[in-house]
Amino acid sequence: MESLALLQAKPGGHPLRAAGLRLPLPLLRSARASLPTASIAKPALQSPLLASRSGPSSRDAVLGYGLLKRRSGGVSCSAQPAAAAAAAAAAAAVPVPPAQPEGKKFLGVELKTLKKIVPLGLMFFCILFNYTILRDTKDVLVVTAKGSSAEIIPFLKTWVNLPMAIGFMLLYTKLSNVLSREALFYTVIFPFIAFFGAFAFVLYPLRNVIHPTALADKLLAALGPSFLGPVAILRIWSFCLFYVMAELWGSVVISVLFWGFANQITTVEEAKEFYPLFGLGANIALIFSGRTVKYFSNLRKTLGPGIDGWEVSLKGMMSLVVLLGFVITSIYWGVNKFVLNDPSLPKSDRKKKKDKPKLGMKESLKVLLSSRYVRDLATLVVAYGISINLVEVTWKSKLKAQFPSPNEYSSFMGDFSTATGIATFTMMLLGRIILRKFGWGVAAMITPTVLLLTGVGFFSLILFGQPLTPMLATMGITPLLAAVYVGALQNIFSKSAKYSLFDPCKEMAYIPLDEDMKVKGKAAIDVVCNPLGKSGGALIQQFMILTFGSLANSTPYLGGILLVIVLAWLGAASSLDKQFSDLAKEDLKKEKSAKEKVYPSLLKAPEEHTDVLVEQTNGTLAASEDTVTESSPSSSTPSH
Repeated sequence: MESLALLQAKPGGHPLRAAGLRLPLPLLRSARASLPTASIAKPALQSPLLASRSGPSSRDAVLGYGLLKRRSGGVSCSAQPAAAAAAAAAAAAVPVPPAQPEGKKFLGVELKTLKKIVPLGLMFFCILFNYTILRDTKDVLVVTAKGSSAEIIPFLKTWVNLPMAIGFMLLYTKLSNVLSREALFYTVIFPFIAFFGAFAFVLYPLRNVIHPTALADKLLAALGPSFLGPVAILRIWSFCLFYVMAELWGSVVISVLFWGFANQITTVEEAKEFYPLFGLGANIALIFSGRTVKYFSNLRKTLGPGIDGWEVSLKGMMSLVVLLGFVITSIYWGVNKFVLNDPSLPKSDRKKKKDKPKLGMKESLKVLLSSRYVRDLATLVVAYGISINLVEVTWKSKLKAQFPSPNEYSSFMGDFSTATGIATFTMMLLGRIILRKFGWGVAAMITPTVLLLTGVGFFSLILFGQPLTPMLATMGITPLLAAVYVGALQNIFSKSAKYSLFDPCKEMAYIPLDEDMKVKGKAAIDVVCNPLGKSGGALIQQFMILTFGSLANSTPYLGGILLVIVLAWLGAASSLDKQFSDLAKEDLKKEKSAKEKVYPSLLKAPEEHTDVLVEQTNGTLAASEDTVTESSPSSSTPSH
């Protein structure tokens, strides 16, 4: 096997006698690349025979007058100055690509990147702004409607919202195989815009005509008051349809349309830099939309008698939703028309994801039962979903009792959304500090601890509020209003903690697992625990309502169930913290040992009889004395 080295001659003596820094031969290529063109020797006169010979190969290093080749016993001169000159001329003939000029920047970001990010940010703001208005309005409609209450929500989520969501996604999958990407976006979003406009100006004004009130009264009389929730779905079917469409706006327009579009047009580096800012921008949209709901809800105070204030407020808010819907589609059209066709923009470099293992229910249960670590993680996910559902519905029933008017209810929800936006924005900034300073265990236990404390306060005010009436009266509030405020605090924190602490902790918990368990465990939790957490609370409430007759009669039992679930949540978080720490320490040890094995080999001195380059005192490069046994006279010729 041949190894190549070249020496630069020094006038007046043998070039290999100077002391210098040894460089292993594998570094020859980078050393050669760094040399200026001027250091290459000028060609001497050459014969036609030498000129006709091929020059050195691309692996040869051309740094001076001679090319030295070390064979088994020594080094012989295998190339003359003519060959070196030919190689130098060939290298000079290769065109060097001009340096790309740096693009113009604004606030440290290239303008061509801002052409994509700014429209995406505006789209996201408008979508989240609409979603907050729709989310607050849907609760007002179904909870405050005549003949309905908060008891309708668990039945509505299970028997109407879930089937329609499944049906919509099946339809979306079929349409995606037929329509282009742009046509699919318009086909999905325009029905939402049309429905919300039609609801405010057609369906709601005709509610007394299209709702089967008489039939619902007969069914309720026959079935009993325990079936108030299921019968109310039929009684106010148009309101329930609005509820489902508002829920689908969040899951379809945000998750499928927007994030699908964003992932298609952004590069990975752009996503790393700007996606977190989208999260902060979403909470800013929450703050502004909360103020908007508050403004339209208070219009009732300026209207004369005999005017339905809630209808006026609804028309105003839905007009804004429709207007922003057209803004969203206009931005989407503009990005596709003017931005994506710009050849100077960086294209998305996303590769197709590897197919995740699709585990069935049986396989998922096997994975969950086989690992204590995954079981604890599953407990966190299920406990969160059930706890939030149990408290939210009970709180909304008390909210209706305190604010029976749709305008009053909507006004309070506007304040609630604004407070949620501020709290989430703050918690997202503090979440990283908490994780870095206090560790995974503390961060994972903050959410259930606060839910436990606020839950105890909330249910205590409902169950034992009468003895506290004199004390609360001194502060100007009633036990019911105090319960509403405490429940609001609990819901605000739960929503803010989900994005700032719970979700990061949950995803971090997968990191120390081996690749097989990491993939299968996540798939099992997606199949079993996410649906169980979301529907578990609703199913528990349905059972309680049908058993005890109403949500109010079920409150003591719901409080007890919440206590058991949160305590199980805390136990699982504590257990998972110990396992997480142990696995993390093992990973650190493995990483440290791997570094100790790698670094010494990089720092070893060159072995004997290894080709090296020596940096001379004059800055030129030469081969080391102990690697060369012969030298051609031409190699010591002085440079001219």
